[in-house]
Amino acid sequence: MGPLLELKHIECRHHGHTIIDDLSLHINQGDLICLLGPSGCGKTTVLRAIAGFQPLSQGEIYIHRKKVSYPGYTRAPEKRHIGMVFQDYALFPHMNVSQNIGFGLRNMSKNERRKIADEMLATVGLEGLGHRYVHELSGGQQQRVALARALAPQPDLVLLDEPFSNLDVDMRERLSLEVRQILKDRNATGVLVTHDQHEAFAIGDQICVMNGGRILQRDTAYNLYHSPENRFVADFIGQGVFVPGELVAHDTVKTEIGTVKGDRAYEWPLGSRVELLLRPDDIVPDQEGELCAEVAQRAFKGAEILYTLKFDSGLEVQSLFPSHHDHRPGEKVRIRLGLDHMVAFPV
Repeated sequence: MGPLLELKHIECRHHGHTIIDDLSLHINQGDLICLLGPSGCGKTTVLRAIAGFQPLSQGEIYIHRKKVSYPGYTRAPEKRHIGMVFQDYALFPHMNVSQNIGFGLRNMSKNERRKIADEMLATVGLEGLGHRYVHELSGGQQQRVALARALAPQPDLVLLDEPFSNLDVDMRERLSLEVRQILKDRNATGVLVTHDQHEAFAIGDQICVMNGGRILQRDTAYNLYHSPENRFVADFIGQGVFVPGELVAHDTVKTEIGTVKGDRAYEWPLGSRVELLLRPDDIVPDQEGELCAEVAQRAFKGAEILYTLKFDSGLEVQSLFPSHHDHRPGEKVRIRLGLDHMVAFPV
């Protein structure tokens, strides 16, 4: 068994500009992979190339070991046996929900189409709504219908292009987890494109962080956060600040707010100038702590408060305090460093 989907050194160009540059990716049956990155990083172009909407100028794409794209040839999207969930849902307003879901089942009888539509409605939690029209549904319900339509023909691969961007934050988070469960229950293989980390974390088994038409790191959400391989990933994933420091031992960095001994060794020469990544969860409130800083800003998050803390030198860091630690701008607080994972980059 080889990978279900394989991209080998693909390049995509548009008006003379390289959008995707020597990108390779393989995805096995049942994997849910997210392409995550800022606007313009090429993630949607990769999805369009997989779908057959975007030709290749270099490289090859295989689905089930069959070559579907190479320079000069692009197999039509409808012949790739994939399901697509678009950003705007692309549902037909003149059809009811059942007809929308059954749209890709044209080779079946009316009864078979209705039976599968009913099964899919149950799968996505919309039983009994098959007779309704799109305008009678909420945004979250429309999103579920779009997913049901994509899954109805039992595609080899489901592609989701920023599928939650039209929804509010609460609905987005809830639906992300629901969509993951629906895809997992069906052992579906999926590729999600998003610029939203929380969506990527909620859905992806693994996440490919992209920038400049390349994949910079493919990893679990945990590893991307705690073990970023380069400065872009460290900066893009989560929140954090880079604090200037000096490598005083291969696993120890000295900074103005303390010396940190880490869980990894760096091979740079001792005395090297480095930047130490400090996440908000690395700065721990501690009444006995050696460090003292002034509250510059606060953002209430419910169970936690995110404080921006300023030291006398002008250095600012961020820290998450439990919500009952209620401090106002200008107050002094005591803290300590609590890094379980040390991440540093040479300057």
